[in-house]
Amino acid sequence: MNSEHTNRGATAVQEAEPPAPKPGRPAGHYWVAILAALTVAALIVSGILPRIQASKNLRRETQEMAVPTVTVVQPRRSTTAPEIVLPANVQAFIDSPVYARTNGYLKQWYVDIGARVKAGQLLAEIDTPEVNQQLRQARADLNTAEANLNLSRITTERYNDLLKTDSVSKQDADNAAGDYAAKQAIVHSAEANVKRLEELQSFQKIYAPFTGVITARNTELFHIAQPDKLRVYVNVPEAYSQAAKPGLTADLTLAEFPDRRFPGKLVRTANAIDTNTRTLLVEIDVDNPTGTLLSGAYAEVHLKLPGAPSSLILPVNALLFRSEGLRVATVPDGQHAELKPVTLGHDFGNEVEVVSGLSGDETVIVSPPDSIVSGQTVRIVQTPASGAPQ
Repeated sequence: MNSEHTNRGATAVQEAEPPAPKPGRPAGHYWVAILAALTVAALIVSGILPRIQASKNLRRETQEMAVPTVTVVQPRRSTTAPEIVLPANVQAFIDSPVYARTNGYLKQWYVDIGARVKAGQLLAEIDTPEVNQQLRQARADLNTAEANLNLSRITTERYNDLLKTDSVSKQDADNAAGDYAAKQAIVHSAEANVKRLEELQSFQKIYAPFTGVITARNTELFHIAQPDKLRVYVNVPEAYSQAAKPGLTADLTLAEFPDRRFPGKLVRTANAIDTNTRTLLVEIDVDNPTGTLLSGAYAEVHLKLPGAPSSLILPVNALLFRSEGLRVATVPDGQHAELKPVTLGHDFGNEVEVVSGLSGDETVIVSPPDSIVSGQTVRIVQTPASGAPQ
């Protein structure tokens, strides 16, 4: 019994033991292979992942650098009734050259440049020997024609008396009458020639056509201007053309009178826009009784235009000069640029006046890149003071 029980226990023990490994294939080799594979995979992953990450970072930085960085400004609204300052040319109200109207030699000057003369005043005399000789000959021809006319008249009268008694034929009387009429025509022609030469001779003396100042003395003899009243011509931009109406007052300033303003009045306009300059030519009359202002001077006109359209002020470096016209770059959504056409008014140097194209609520790019186009992504980094020049 004990022996059988012992055998059965040994058999149970033997069945519980794991089977012995096969010869030539030890169990440690599996773990070595797995460890090697994991090591290789770790090396591969550790080398590739940084490169992938670096490539992503490079692409992101490149995209960020491709987006232009810009500063923006908001337009500043100007006053509703602006005073515009425009360059102007000052001219005398009446300005005329004085020419010699006869042939001859200048005999004497009586005035020089800067002289104030009265209407009808003698300015110069011309010696005309040829005209004088022609006049003497014309008068002699007139005397001969008058003598012939007198003889023809006597003959005609005698023939008419003889015709009543049939002492001469009708034909002879008619011939005498015809000769008398021809002699009359010759006399009239001679009288006209004498009168013409007398008028030419009268041009020997040059008189002032009106009261004024002699501004030039040269081959045309004189140039005379009337400075008591001046015409000032101004080119008003088209944007203000509807507000520039006759009757408006304007002040004239000159560099030589820094603390003075000379009042004037807009009297007429050209009623047409110059297609080359897109401006309206207007005339402003200025009283100049003392002759303080000189004809031909350069001046600035301060013109207040009531009811003129409200305008906007932008820094000059916000403008884009394109072949299709003047543009400004705006950022309506804060991320994308949009180009808008604008029309300028007055140029203030660092700033310009925009009279159309903007509403005043836009965000405008200052110093935009020359290559910027509508729809391009931009990055706003700074917003300077409204309307401040950069």
